[in-house]
Amino acid sequence: MIKAGVVGWPIEQSKSPIIHNHWLKKYSINGSYERISCEPKDFSNCINKLIELGYAGVNITVPFKEKALEISNTVTDCAHKIGAANTLTFKDGKILADNTDAIGFISNLRTQAPEWNADKGTALILGAGGASRSVIFSLLNEDTPKIILTNRTRERAENLAVKFGKKITVIDWSDISLYLSDVKTIVNTTSLGMLGHSELKLDTINLNSETLVTDIVYNPLRTVLLEDAYKKGCTTVDGLGMLLYQAVPGFKKWFGIEPKVTKALRTEVLLAL
Repeated sequence: MIKAGVVGWPIEQSKSPIIHNHWLKKYSINGSYERISCEPKDFSNCINKLIELGYAGVNITVPFKEKALEISNTVTDCAHKIGAANTLTFKDGKILADNTDAIGFISNLRTQAPEWNADKGTALILGAGGASRSVIFSLLNEDTPKIILTNRTRERAENLAVKFGKKITVIDWSDISLYLSDVKTIVNTTSLGMLGHSELKLDTINLNSETLVTDIVYNPLRTVLLEDAYKKGCTTVDGLGMLLYQAVPGFKKWFGIEPKVTKALRTEVLLAL
């Protein structure tokens, strides 16, 4: 039996087992995928124990994505540039770290908005946390000419801009509405608008109807931001697809089959929200 899982603290909220076990059943694979709870002080020991137990690899969620890089023997270019790993593969006692959030983000946009192209114009990114790093990396990799970055704490956005270079321009959070008419892509990478969190209050009066608007939040599936953008005539993309597509590379590495993201999988995950 091939064993894999997702490691985090806490871990009960993870939807990854739903995704991977759906695929294990669909492709009739003799494997398992489980939630693995690990206290922060025991992360390194936990990973070594999983290697000893013969696990093929694991997904990594909060708060371990940066620590996962530190303990790995090999790190992909993507994970290195983003500064975090969400996928570990174990082979011959060694650890390979990767970050699949970037490919998950782009795959979701290409599927739900096939007419969209990153190189059409400037992108506006809300938030400067871990998810923002993956989104910036993926957009730059797709030849986005300029990225406007904003965060409620400006200093955090400025630090992130330094990491990714001259194509990043930082603006104050209070000035967002001034730039809405000139951007082609808007991405909310914050937790604002998520169930149990504060709403994302954004004045969309200047929003251009030709702009694609996407939100990495997927609970609720249609956030206030997406609803407001839809009313303005924008193409909108919800965040659930990013969660689904980021799981594909890890499953392929561990179980040997490249799985498909289907309506049936999407429905099963939605029912669990």
